[in-house]
Amino acid sequence: MRSEAPLRLAQSAIWLIPLLWSVNYFVARRAPGVIEPYTLACIRWGIAGLLLSLHARSELRREWRAIAAVWYQYVALGFCGMVVCGAWVYIGAKTTGVVNISLIYSASPVLIALGSVLWLHERMRWSQALGVVVALTGVLHVIVKGEWTALGQVQFVVGDVWIVAAMASWALYALLQKIWPSPLGSTARLAAICWGAMPVLLAGTAWELAQPTTPALSTEAWLLGVSAALVPGIMAYWIYGAAQKVLGASKVAVTLYLGPLYGALLAWLVLGESLGWHHLLGAALILPGVYLVSRSGPAQT
Repeated sequence: MRSEAPLRLAQSAIWLIPLLWSVNYFVARRAPGVIEPYTLACIRWGIAGLLLSLHARSELRREWRAIAAVWYQYVALGFCGMVVCGAWVYIGAKTTGVVNISLIYSASPVLIALGSVLWLHERMRWSQALGVVVALTGVLHVIVKGEWTALGQVQFVVGDVWIVAAMASWALYALLQKIWPSPLGSTARLAAICWGAMPVLLAGTAWELAQPTTPALSTEAWLLGVSAALVPGIMAYWIYGAAQKVLGASKVAVTLYLGPLYGALLAWLVLGESLGWHHLLGAALILPGVYLVSRSGPAQT
């Protein structure tokens, strides 16, 4: 019974991941004109790295030699997970909308599943594959608001290129964590990855602050940074990393399908935006799809 507890906990926790990440939609929407992308990402992951390091200080001190021996792994993971999927997303959000971002990011699990088969030798059962198809259908239904002809009207702009890069980078981030096993626990590893991202984020922040058009760091700017650090930062990434160790890369990745649905619910509850029948039908497809993928047992090798 005890051995089943981590599996059950991971299967339950993955439903929370996209809800926490949805907070980043509101941060990205508010950031333009208030705080620049690299500065926001630097504050977000600087605060997250500091808090995580304080919590895992004993483990980090004990394993510092192991960390130093593979420092390049943490730099690579930090670049993929915090620079590209952090600052670049904020850059893209300046010129592209939430619909495009949601649509592009919904392709991440496809890349992760493909990478899991090619690199990690994972196999998906027919029920898991069915869950992916059903969930993706629900995502598309939500994105196009029930009007499937809208798929052909998606216009790619400069911001879409940044989001495509972030989508591919997230898939690489998820796969590299499995390819490079670590002796560190989830908290200590995430802290090390945060510090691996800092050189690039600090350089980008310095460049932004040197520009005459950059707004001063206001109270609102710091609030956006702190919010991004605590909710879609520490909480979401920590749960994602912990669940991936138990369930596998491709199964946890399917939670990205819930992003558009959770974002719509938050917009309805917090911003007063309308919630239509296409959201309800999307939920009826997305939630069972995630259930099929996450409840089908561990991936075969």
